[in-house]
Amino acid sequence: MNKTIRLLAAALGAASFSVAAQSPTSAPAAAPAAGAKPPMTVGFVYVSPVSDAGWTSQHNRGRLQMEQALKGQVTTRFVEKVTEGADAERVIREMASSGAGLIFTTSFGFMDPTIRVAQQFPNVRFVHATGFKTAPNVATVNARFYEGRYLAGMAAGRTTKSNVIGYVAAFPIPEVLQGINAFTRGAREVNPKAEVRVVWTASWFDPPKERDAATTLANQKADVLTHHTDSTAVVAVAEERGIRAVAYHSDMSKFGPKAQIVAVTHHWGDYYTQAAREVLAGTWKTSQTWGGIKAGMIKLDGWNANVPADLRKAIDTRQADIVAGKFHPFTGPVKDNTGKVVWEKGAMDDASMGKMNYLVEGVVGNLPK
Repeated sequence: MNKTIRLLAAALGAASFSVAAQSPTSAPAAAPAAGAKPPMTVGFVYVSPVSDAGWTSQHNRGRLQMEQALKGQVTTRFVEKVTEGADAERVIREMASSGAGLIFTTSFGFMDPTIRVAQQFPNVRFVHATGFKTAPNVATVNARFYEGRYLAGMAAGRTTKSNVIGYVAAFPIPEVLQGINAFTRGAREVNPKAEVRVVWTASWFDPPKERDAATTLANQKADVLTHHTDSTAVVAVAEERGIRAVAYHSDMSKFGPKAQIVAVTHHWGDYYTQAAREVLAGTWKTSQTWGGIKAGMIKLDGWNANVPADLRKAIDTRQADIVAGKFHPFTGPVKDNTGKVVWEKGAMDDASMGKMNYLVEGVVGNLPK
């Protein structure tokens, strides 16, 4: 995620690393046979609770998948609810000094702390999720969330009756703006009258704030809600208000069985497993990975049974076009919401998407200062 804003301050538990990192959900590695190489410790640093049913929950699913795939070769540890900033650096450093051979840091605000610690531990491999800085022992990984957002926007655009769609978002960083803008363009592909209104929470995980933001949008006649925050609060509000929702991160239909139209989900287990295999084999190299639907990192899950068949067919067709490289959610002309053309023609390149700092036509309002 991005470069200029003050990021979330989620509380880190007072327990020391040696207590917090020993996750009760981590399967202990079997004792190695005489002469066998001991399992590699793989660490994970999380910004929110593993129980959030959102961002961190999905990363933790990836951890468990990797642990199962490499049983006997790795053991894992994690620390959750880590504040971005100095506290993150402390946790990452303690994890590296405790013997981890590979560490995944899974929030944008962990980027600079990861780079600083990596300089001190050149023999440890680090992977930072959603960032852009690399080093000889630091790689990055991200998912093309915007691909799923565009498709989900199509579903929202067809579903809304008020033509007002509400979007609860944390921070105006490129990743979040890509999601808002792709979602809006998808909605307006099928419904040119649709508008998207955004309420910012200035926090990745703050369920009361997310609930308040969703309620505000519902009070502004939004009859479909979505979010780029970590909890299930937005979907729950939609269920309570009798309106619809597009979930993000994971399938949240159990929190909104009537409300949820579909969920845009992200999946990390295959990548985590491959990275660990490469470290174990001594073939790991720094890299920048940005995978989308084609790579299996982004999916649409939890479809509501009442979604019309023709809408599902249209979305499936668009998805196939994205996978085949025939369609890009940011194909020009792309206008911002002041009418200025920000991309003239063709598919927007990755570098330009990585610098996105505007809201597209169809989004009501301005970026927060």
